[in-house]
Amino acid sequence: MTRRPGAVLALLAFAQLIISLDYNIVYVALPDIGRELGFSAQSLQWVVSAYAVAFGGFLLLGGRACDLFGPRRVFALGCTLYAGSSLAGGLAGDPGLLVAARAGQGLGGALLFPATLTLVGTLFAAGRERNRAFAVWGTAGGSGMILGSLLGGVLTQVSGWAAVFFVNVPLAAAAAVLAFVLLPGDRAREPGRRFDLAGALTATLGTTSVVFALVEGPERGWSPVVLGAAVTGLGLLAAFAVIESRGRDPLLPLRLLRDRNLGTGVVVTFLYMGTFGTLLYFLTGYFQGVHGYGALATGLAFGVPMVAIAAGSQAAGRLATRYGTRPTLVVSLVVGGAGAVLLGLSMTAAASYLAVVPALVVLGLGQGAGYTLMSGAAAAGIPLSAQGIASGVASTAQQVGGTVGLAVFVAVANAGPSEVDGLRTAVLLAAAGIALTAVVALRFGGTRPAVAVPA
Repeated sequence: MTRRPGAVLALLAFAQLIISLDYNIVYVALPDIGRELGFSAQSLQWVVSAYAVAFGGFLLLGGRACDLFGPRRVFALGCTLYAGSSLAGGLAGDPGLLVAARAGQGLGGALLFPATLTLVGTLFAAGRERNRAFAVWGTAGGSGMILGSLLGGVLTQVSGWAAVFFVNVPLAAAAAVLAFVLLPGDRAREPGRRFDLAGALTATLGTTSVVFALVEGPERGWSPVVLGAAVTGLGLLAAFAVIESRGRDPLLPLRLLRDRNLGTGVVVTFLYMGTFGTLLYFLTGYFQGVHGYGALATGLAFGVPMVAIAAGSQAAGRLATRYGTRPTLVVSLVVGGAGAVLLGLSMTAAASYLAVVPALVVLGLGQGAGYTLMSGAAAAGIPLSAQGIASGVASTAQQVGGTVGLAVFVAVANAGPSEVDGLRTAVLLAAAGIALTAVVALRFGGTRPAVAVPA
Protein backbone atom coordinates (compact mmCIF):
# COMPACT_ATOMS: atom_id res chain seq x y z
CA MET A 1 0.00 0.00 0.00
CA THR A 2 3.06 2.26 0.18
CA ARG A 3 6.22 2.17 -1.91
CA ARG A 4 8.72 2.61 0.93
CA PRO A 5 7.08 0.80 3.84
CA GLY A 6 10.23 0.53 5.94
CA ALA A 7 11.06 4.23 5.79
CA VAL A 8 7.42 5.24 6.29
CA LEU A 9 7.04 2.99 9.32
CA ALA A 10 10.29 4.31 10.79
CA LEU A 11 8.97 7.89 10.47
CA LEU A 12 5.62 7.05 12.06
CA ALA A 13 7.30 5.18 14.92
CA PHE A 14 9.71 8.09 15.38
CA ALA A 15 6.78 10.52 15.67
CA GLN A 16 5.07 8.25 18.19
CA LEU A 17 8.31 8.15 20.18
CA ILE A 18 8.36 11.97 20.31
CA ILE A 19 4.79 12.03 21.65
CA SER A 20 5.55 9.42 24.30
CA LEU A 21 8.78 11.08 25.38
CA ASP A 22 7.10 14.44 25.84
CA TYR A 23 4.33 12.93 27.90
CA ASN A 24 6.54 12.60 30.97
CA ILE A 25 10.06 13.80 30.16
CA VAL A 26 9.54 16.89 32.32
CA TYR A 27 8.65 14.99 35.51
CA VAL A 28 12.18 14.58 36.81
CA ALA A 29 13.03 18.17 35.80
CA LEU A 30 10.17 19.73 37.79
CA PRO A 31 12.17 20.62 40.92
CA ASP A 32 14.80 22.49 38.85
CA ILE A 33 12.12 24.21 36.74
CA GLY A 34 10.24 25.36 39.83
CA ARG A 35 13.37 26.69 41.51
CA GLU A 36 14.85 28.54 38.50
CA LEU A 37 11.64 30.05 37.09
CA GLY A 38 9.99 30.89 40.38
CA PHE A 39 6.95 28.63 40.22
CA SER A 40 4.89 28.38 43.38
CA ALA A 41 4.18 24.96 44.85
CA GLN A 42 0.59 25.23 43.57
CA SER A 43 1.43 26.40 40.05
CA LEU A 44 4.29 23.98 39.28
CA GLN A 45 1.86 21.17 38.48
CA TRP A 46 0.72 23.16 35.44
CA VAL A 47 3.97 22.27 33.68
CA VAL A 48 2.44 18.79 33.48
CA SER A 49 -1.26 19.71 33.47
CA ALA A 50 -1.08 22.18 30.57
CA TYR A 51 0.14 19.41 28.29
CA ALA A 52 -2.46 16.92 29.52
CA VAL A 53 -5.38 19.36 29.22
CA ALA A 54 -4.48 20.55 25.70
CA PHE A 55 -3.67 17.04 24.50
CA GLY A 56 -6.90 15.54 25.79
CA GLY A 57 -9.07 18.47 24.76
CA PHE A 58 -8.06 18.65 21.11
CA LEU A 59 -7.81 14.96 20.15
CA LEU A 60 -11.26 14.80 18.55
CA LEU A 61 -10.50 17.91 16.54
CA GLY A 62 -7.16 16.44 15.47
CA GLY A 63 -8.79 13.20 14.41
CA ARG A 64 -11.43 14.86 12.26
CA ALA A 65 -8.83 17.19 10.75
CA CYS A 66 -7.09 14.06 9.43
CA ASP A 67 -10.28 13.01 7.65
CA LEU A 68 -11.00 16.43 6.15
CA PHE A 69 -7.55 17.79 5.34
CA GLY A 70 -5.46 14.63 5.11
CA PRO A 71 -3.25 12.85 7.67
CA ARG A 72 0.02 13.93 6.02
CA ARG A 73 -0.82 17.63 6.38
CA VAL A 74 -1.97 17.15 9.98
CA PHE A 75 1.14 15.07 10.75
CA ALA A 76 3.43 17.82 9.45
CA LEU A 77 1.49 20.53 11.31
CA GLY A 78 1.66 18.57 14.56
CA CYS A 79 5.43 18.11 14.23
CA THR A 80 5.87 21.81 13.46
CA LEU A 81 3.88 22.77 16.56
CA TYR A 82 6.02 20.41 18.63
CA ALA A 83 9.24 21.95 17.34
CA GLY A 84 8.09 25.55 17.84
CA SER A 85 6.59 24.94 21.28
CA SER A 86 9.64 23.01 22.45
CA LEU A 87 11.92 25.86 21.38
CA ALA A 88 9.69 28.34 23.22
CA GLY A 89 9.72 26.13 26.32
CA GLY A 90 13.49 25.87 26.42
CA LEU A 91 13.81 29.66 26.06
CA ALA A 92 11.06 30.50 28.56
CA GLY A 93 12.11 32.85 31.32
CA ASP A 94 8.93 32.93 33.40
CA PRO A 95 6.21 30.47 34.44
CA GLY A 96 3.52 31.81 32.09
CA LEU A 97 5.59 31.30 28.96
CA LEU A 98 6.61 27.79 29.96
CA VAL A 99 3.03 26.75 30.69
CA ALA A 100 1.92 28.18 27.33
CA ALA A 101 4.71 26.24 25.60
CA ARG A 102 3.58 23.01 27.27
CA ALA A 103 0.02 23.67 26.09
CA GLY A 104 1.43 24.15 22.58
CA GLN A 105 3.17 20.78 22.83
CA GLY A 106 -0.12 19.23 23.94
CA LEU A 107 -1.91 20.69 20.92
CA GLY A 108 0.84 19.35 18.67
CA GLY A 109 0.37 15.92 20.23
CA ALA A 110 -3.40 16.09 19.74
CA LEU A 111 -2.81 16.54 16.01
CA LEU A 112 0.12 14.15 15.67
CA PHE A 113 -1.22 11.15 17.61
CA PRO A 114 -4.38 10.49 15.55
CA ALA A 115 -2.43 11.27 12.36
CA THR A 116 0.17 8.57 13.08
CA LEU A 117 -2.52 6.10 14.12
CA THR A 118 -4.53 6.83 10.97
CA LEU A 119 -1.49 6.43 8.72
CA VAL A 120 -0.50 3.10 10.30
CA GLY A 121 -4.05 1.84 9.89
CA THR A 122 -4.43 2.92 6.25
CA LEU A 123 -0.99 2.64 4.63
CA PHE A 124 -0.35 -1.00 5.58
CA ALA A 125 -2.37 -3.96 4.35
CA ALA A 126 -4.58 -5.71 6.87
CA GLY A 127 -3.07 -8.85 8.31
CA ARG A 128 0.61 -9.57 8.75
CA GLU A 129 1.85 -6.26 7.33
CA ARG A 130 -0.42 -4.11 9.49
CA ASN A 131 0.19 -6.23 12.59
CA ARG A 132 3.92 -5.73 12.13
CA ALA A 133 3.44 -2.00 11.64
CA PHE A 134 1.39 -1.72 14.83
CA ALA A 135 4.06 -3.74 16.66
CA VAL A 136 6.77 -1.25 15.71
CA TRP A 137 4.47 1.72 16.41
CA GLY A 138 3.48 0.25 19.77
CA THR A 139 7.09 -0.43 20.70
CA ALA A 140 7.92 3.22 20.13
CA GLY A 141 4.92 4.40 22.13
CA GLY A 142 5.19 2.01 25.05
CA SER A 143 8.96 2.30 25.42
CA GLY A 144 8.96 6.06 24.88
CA MET A 145 6.99 6.77 28.04
CA ILE A 146 9.62 5.03 30.16
CA LEU A 147 12.52 6.28 28.06
CA GLY A 148 11.25 9.78 28.84
CA SER A 149 12.00 9.24 32.52
CA LEU A 150 15.54 8.04 31.75
CA LEU A 151 16.27 10.74 29.19
CA GLY A 152 14.75 13.43 31.40
CA GLY A 153 16.99 12.43 34.29
CA VAL A 154 20.15 12.35 32.16
CA LEU A 155 19.47 15.64 30.36
CA THR A 156 18.48 17.49 33.53
CA GLN A 157 21.56 16.31 35.41
CA VAL A 158 24.02 16.95 32.56
CA SER A 159 22.64 20.05 30.79
CA GLY A 160 19.86 21.54 32.93
CA TRP A 161 16.09 21.50 32.65
CA ALA A 162 15.91 23.44 29.35
CA ALA A 163 17.52 20.46 27.58
CA VAL A 164 14.32 18.40 27.99
CA PHE A 165 12.66 20.94 25.67
CA PHE A 166 15.51 21.66 23.26
CA VAL A 167 16.01 17.96 22.49
CA ASN A 168 12.64 17.93 20.69
CA VAL A 169 13.35 20.82 18.32
CA PRO A 170 15.58 19.09 15.73
CA LEU A 171 13.69 15.80 16.09
CA ALA A 172 10.22 17.24 15.43
CA ALA A 173 11.47 19.59 12.72
CA ALA A 174 13.13 16.72 10.85
CA ALA A 175 9.95 14.64 11.09
CA ALA A 176 7.89 17.52 9.63
CA VAL A 177 10.20 17.76 6.61
CA LEU A 178 10.37 14.00 6.09
CA ALA A 179 6.56 13.80 6.05
CA PHE A 180 6.52 15.43 2.61
CA VAL A 181 9.34 13.18 1.39
CA LEU A 182 8.12 9.79 2.62
CA LEU A 183 4.37 9.91 3.16
CA PRO A 184 2.00 9.63 0.19
CA GLY A 185 0.02 12.71 -0.74
CA ASP A 186 -3.38 13.24 0.86
CA ARG A 187 -6.50 12.42 -1.09
CA ALA A 188 -8.54 15.26 -2.53
CA ARG A 189 -11.23 16.48 -0.18
CA GLU A 190 -14.57 14.86 -0.94
CA PRO A 191 -17.16 17.25 -2.48
CA GLY A 192 -19.77 18.52 -0.05
CA ARG A 193 -17.79 17.82 3.10
CA ARG A 194 -17.49 20.72 5.50
CA PHE A 195 -15.91 21.57 8.81
CA ASP A 196 -18.37 21.17 11.69
CA LEU A 197 -17.53 24.38 13.58
CA ALA A 198 -20.28 24.06 16.20
CA GLY A 199 -19.34 20.45 16.89
CA ALA A 200 -15.64 21.30 17.03
CA LEU A 201 -16.16 24.13 19.54
CA THR A 202 -18.45 22.19 21.87
CA ALA A 203 -16.34 19.00 21.71
CA THR A 204 -13.02 20.78 22.26
CA LEU A 205 -14.21 23.14 25.00
CA GLY A 206 -16.24 20.41 26.68
CA THR A 207 -13.44 17.83 26.68
CA THR A 208 -10.89 20.44 27.76
CA SER A 209 -13.08 21.51 30.68
CA VAL A 210 -13.66 17.93 31.83
CA VAL A 211 -9.96 17.05 31.58
CA PHE A 212 -9.10 20.27 33.46
CA ALA A 213 -11.44 19.27 36.28
CA LEU A 214 -10.07 15.71 36.41
CA VAL A 215 -6.50 17.01 36.54
CA GLU A 216 -7.10 19.79 39.05
CA GLY A 217 -9.63 18.14 41.38
CA PRO A 218 -7.33 15.58 42.99
CA GLU A 219 -4.45 18.08 43.19
CA ARG A 220 -6.19 21.24 44.46
CA GLY A 221 -9.48 19.97 45.81
CA TRP A 222 -12.96 20.16 44.36
CA SER A 223 -13.31 23.92 44.61
CA PRO A 224 -16.18 25.84 43.00
CA VAL A 225 -13.90 26.61 40.05
CA VAL A 226 -13.07 22.95 39.47
CA LEU A 227 -16.65 21.78 39.94
CA GLY A 228 -17.84 24.59 37.66
CA ALA A 229 -15.43 23.42 34.97
CA ALA A 230 -16.72 19.85 35.30
CA VAL A 231 -20.38 20.90 35.05
CA THR A 232 -19.65 23.24 32.15
CA GLY A 233 -17.71 20.55 30.34
CA LEU A 234 -20.46 17.96 30.74
CA GLY A 235 -23.03 20.49 29.54
CA LEU A 236 -20.96 21.28 26.45
CA LEU A 237 -20.52 17.58 25.69
CA ALA A 238 -24.28 17.10 25.96
CA ALA A 239 -24.75 19.98 23.51
CA PHE A 240 -22.15 18.34 21.27
CA ALA A 241 -24.17 15.10 21.20
CA VAL A 242 -27.30 17.02 20.18
CA ILE A 243 -25.44 18.94 17.46
CA GLU A 244 -23.87 15.77 16.07
CA SER A 245 -27.18 13.92 15.97
CA ARG A 246 -28.66 16.67 13.77
CA GLY A 247 -25.69 17.65 11.60
CA ARG A 248 -25.35 16.73 7.92
CA ASP A 249 -21.56 16.25 8.11
CA PRO A 250 -20.83 16.00 11.84
CA LEU A 251 -17.41 16.09 13.48
CA LEU A 252 -18.21 12.70 15.04
CA PRO A 253 -20.87 10.63 13.25
CA LEU A 254 -22.58 9.07 16.26
CA ARG A 255 -23.34 5.89 14.32
CA LEU A 256 -19.62 5.12 14.46
CA LEU A 257 -19.94 4.58 18.20
CA ARG A 258 -22.37 1.74 17.48
CA ASP A 259 -19.60 -0.12 15.69
CA ARG A 260 -18.77 -3.12 17.84
CA ASN A 261 -15.00 -2.80 17.60
CA LEU A 262 -14.85 0.98 18.10
CA GLY A 263 -17.31 0.90 21.00
CA THR A 264 -15.35 -1.88 22.67
CA GLY A 265 -12.08 -0.12 21.87
CA VAL A 266 -13.21 3.07 23.60
CA VAL A 267 -13.86 1.14 26.83
CA VAL A 268 -10.68 -0.93 26.56
CA THR A 269 -8.41 2.07 25.90
CA PHE A 270 -10.07 3.97 28.77
CA LEU A 271 -9.50 1.09 31.20
CA TYR A 272 -6.02 0.30 29.87
CA MET A 273 -4.70 3.81 30.51
CA GLY A 274 -6.61 4.04 33.78
CA THR A 275 -4.70 0.98 35.02
CA PHE A 276 -1.45 0.31 33.14
CA GLY A 277 -1.03 4.03 32.48
CA THR A 278 -0.92 4.88 36.20
CA LEU A 279 1.73 2.34 37.21
CA LEU A 280 4.63 4.51 36.04
CA TYR A 281 3.56 7.12 38.60
CA PHE A 282 3.48 4.62 41.46
CA LEU A 283 6.77 3.02 40.47
CA THR A 284 8.36 6.47 40.49
CA GLY A 285 6.95 7.05 43.97
CA TYR A 286 8.23 3.68 45.11
CA PHE A 287 11.74 4.17 43.77
CA GLN A 288 12.10 7.77 44.96
CA GLY A 289 9.84 7.99 48.01
CA VAL A 290 10.47 4.57 49.56
CA HIS A 291 14.02 3.80 48.41
CA GLY A 292 15.34 7.35 47.97
CA TYR A 293 16.50 7.04 44.34
CA GLY A 294 17.57 10.24 42.60
CA ALA A 295 16.40 11.34 39.16
CA LEU A 296 19.11 9.47 37.24
CA ALA A 297 18.83 6.28 39.33
CA THR A 298 15.06 6.29 38.85
CA GLY A 299 15.48 6.63 35.11
CA LEU A 300 17.93 3.73 35.03
CA ALA A 301 15.56 1.61 37.15
CA PHE A 302 13.02 1.86 34.34
CA GLY A 303 15.43 0.18 31.94
CA VAL A 304 14.09 -3.32 32.69
CA PRO A 305 10.40 -2.53 32.07
CA MET A 306 11.36 -0.57 28.93
CA VAL A 307 13.07 -3.63 27.43
CA ALA A 308 10.15 -5.85 28.47
CA ILE A 309 7.61 -3.49 26.89
CA ALA A 310 9.59 -3.44 23.65
CA ALA A 311 9.75 -7.25 23.62
CA GLY A 312 6.02 -7.55 24.30
CA SER A 313 5.19 -5.07 21.53
CA GLN A 314 7.28 -6.93 18.98
CA ALA A 315 5.88 -10.32 19.95
CA ALA A 316 2.29 -9.01 19.75
CA GLY A 317 2.40 -8.40 16.01
CA ARG A 318 3.61 -11.92 15.21
CA LEU A 319 1.20 -13.57 17.64
CA ALA A 320 -1.77 -11.58 16.35
CA THR A 321 -0.98 -12.66 12.79
CA ARG A 322 -0.87 -16.29 13.85
CA TYR A 323 -3.67 -16.49 16.43
CA GLY A 324 -5.81 -13.40 15.82
CA THR A 325 -5.96 -9.99 17.44
CA ARG A 326 -8.66 -10.66 20.04
CA PRO A 327 -7.15 -13.75 21.71
CA THR A 328 -3.67 -12.23 21.65
CA LEU A 329 -4.94 -9.00 23.22
CA VAL A 330 -6.87 -10.83 25.95
CA VAL A 331 -3.89 -13.02 26.84
CA SER A 332 -1.58 -9.99 26.91
CA LEU A 333 -3.93 -8.25 29.37
CA VAL A 334 -4.05 -11.35 31.56
CA VAL A 335 -0.24 -11.52 31.56
CA GLY A 336 0.02 -7.82 32.36
CA GLY A 337 -2.52 -8.18 35.17
CA ALA A 338 -0.51 -11.05 36.65
CA GLY A 339 2.58 -8.85 36.48
CA ALA A 340 0.75 -6.07 38.34
CA VAL A 341 -0.26 -8.52 41.08
CA LEU A 342 3.35 -9.71 41.40
CA LEU A 343 4.53 -6.09 41.51
CA GLY A 344 2.08 -5.14 44.23
CA LEU A 345 3.10 -8.11 46.36
CA SER A 346 6.81 -7.37 45.79
CA MET A 347 6.65 -3.70 46.80
CA THR A 348 7.86 -3.62 50.39
CA ALA A 349 10.08 -1.19 52.22
CA ALA A 350 12.80 -3.85 52.58
CA ALA A 351 12.67 -5.23 49.01
CA SER A 352 15.70 -4.69 46.79
CA TYR A 353 15.45 -3.66 43.16
CA LEU A 354 16.21 -7.22 42.08
CA ALA A 355 13.20 -8.43 44.06
CA VAL A 356 10.80 -6.49 41.82
CA VAL A 357 12.54 -7.29 38.50
CA PRO A 358 10.50 -10.48 37.76
CA ALA A 359 7.28 -8.53 38.25
CA LEU A 360 8.53 -5.69 36.04
CA VAL A 361 9.37 -8.16 33.26
CA VAL A 362 5.96 -9.89 33.31
CA LEU A 363 4.14 -6.56 33.60
CA GLY A 364 6.13 -5.02 30.74
CA LEU A 365 5.51 -7.94 28.38
CA GLY A 366 1.75 -7.72 28.86
CA GLN A 367 1.68 -3.93 28.82
CA GLY A 368 3.65 -3.66 25.59
CA ALA A 369 1.57 -6.26 23.77
CA GLY A 370 -1.71 -4.71 24.94
CA TYR A 371 -0.76 -1.18 23.89
CA THR A 372 0.23 -2.42 20.45
CA LEU A 373 -3.00 -4.29 19.76
CA MET A 374 -5.81 -2.26 21.31
CA SER A 375 -5.70 0.76 18.99
CA GLY A 376 -5.65 -1.32 15.82
CA ALA A 377 -8.51 -3.47 17.10
CA ALA A 378 -10.62 -0.39 17.85
CA ALA A 379 -10.37 1.01 14.30
CA ALA A 380 -10.71 -2.30 12.42
CA GLY A 381 -13.47 -2.09 9.82
CA ILE A 382 -14.01 1.69 10.15
CA PRO A 383 -14.33 3.38 6.71
CA LEU A 384 -11.13 5.00 5.42
CA SER A 385 -12.86 8.38 5.36
CA ALA A 386 -13.52 8.10 9.12
CA GLN A 387 -10.25 6.55 10.30
CA GLY A 388 -9.05 9.88 11.68
CA ILE A 389 -12.05 10.56 13.88
CA ALA A 390 -12.11 6.92 15.02
CA SER A 391 -8.47 7.31 16.09
CA GLY A 392 -9.36 10.58 17.81
CA VAL A 393 -12.21 8.97 19.75
CA ALA A 394 -10.02 6.07 20.94
CA SER A 395 -7.21 8.48 21.80
CA THR A 396 -9.54 10.73 23.80
CA ALA A 397 -10.79 7.74 25.77
CA GLN A 398 -7.16 6.79 26.41
CA GLN A 399 -6.25 10.26 27.68
CA VAL A 400 -9.34 10.67 29.87
CA GLY A 401 -8.92 7.13 31.20
CA GLY A 402 -5.37 7.86 32.32
CA THR A 403 -6.49 11.04 34.06
CA VAL A 404 -9.42 9.37 35.84
CA GLY A 405 -7.37 6.33 36.83
CA LEU A 406 -4.57 8.42 38.27
CA ALA A 407 -7.01 10.53 40.28
CA VAL A 408 -8.69 7.43 41.74
CA PHE A 409 -5.56 5.45 42.53
CA VAL A 410 -3.65 8.43 43.94
CA ALA A 411 -6.53 8.92 46.38
CA VAL A 412 -6.29 5.22 47.28
CA ALA A 413 -2.52 5.42 47.76
CA ASN A 414 -2.76 8.53 49.92
CA ALA A 415 -5.29 6.81 52.20
CA GLY A 416 -2.85 4.01 53.09
CA PRO A 417 -1.42 3.72 56.61
CA SER A 418 2.09 4.22 55.18
CA GLU A 419 3.55 5.28 51.84
CA VAL A 420 4.54 1.79 50.77
CA ASP A 421 1.22 0.29 51.91
CA GLY A 422 -0.70 2.90 49.94
CA LEU A 423 1.38 2.30 46.82
CA ARG A 424 0.93 -1.47 47.10
CA THR A 425 -2.84 -1.15 47.49
CA ALA A 426 -3.09 1.15 44.47
CA VAL A 427 -1.11 -1.28 42.29
CA LEU A 428 -3.21 -4.28 43.36
CA LEU A 429 -6.43 -2.39 42.61
CA ALA A 430 -4.99 -1.48 39.21
CA ALA A 431 -4.42 -5.21 38.65
CA ALA A 432 -8.13 -5.80 39.31
CA GLY A 433 -8.90 -3.10 36.74
CA ILE A 434 -6.66 -4.85 34.21
CA ALA A 435 -8.63 -8.07 34.75
CA LEU A 436 -11.82 -6.14 33.95
CA THR A 437 -10.15 -4.78 30.81
CA ALA A 438 -9.42 -8.34 29.65
CA VAL A 439 -13.08 -9.29 30.12
CA VAL A 440 -14.24 -6.27 28.08
CA ALA A 441 -11.72 -7.10 25.32
CA LEU A 442 -13.51 -10.41 24.75
CA ARG A 443 -16.23 -8.37 23.03
CA PHE A 444 -13.96 -7.41 20.12
CA GLY A 445 -15.10 -8.94 16.84
CA GLY A 446 -12.90 -10.31 14.10
CA THR A 447 -10.78 -7.69 12.38
CA ARG A 448 -11.51 -6.86 8.78
CA PRO A 449 -9.95 -4.49 6.25
CA ALA A 450 -11.09 -0.87 6.18
CA VAL A 451 -13.16 -0.01 3.11
CA ALA A 452 -13.31 3.24 1.19
CA VAL A 453 -16.92 4.30 1.66
CA PRO A 454 -18.21 7.67 2.86
CA ALA A 455 -18.39 8.26 6.60
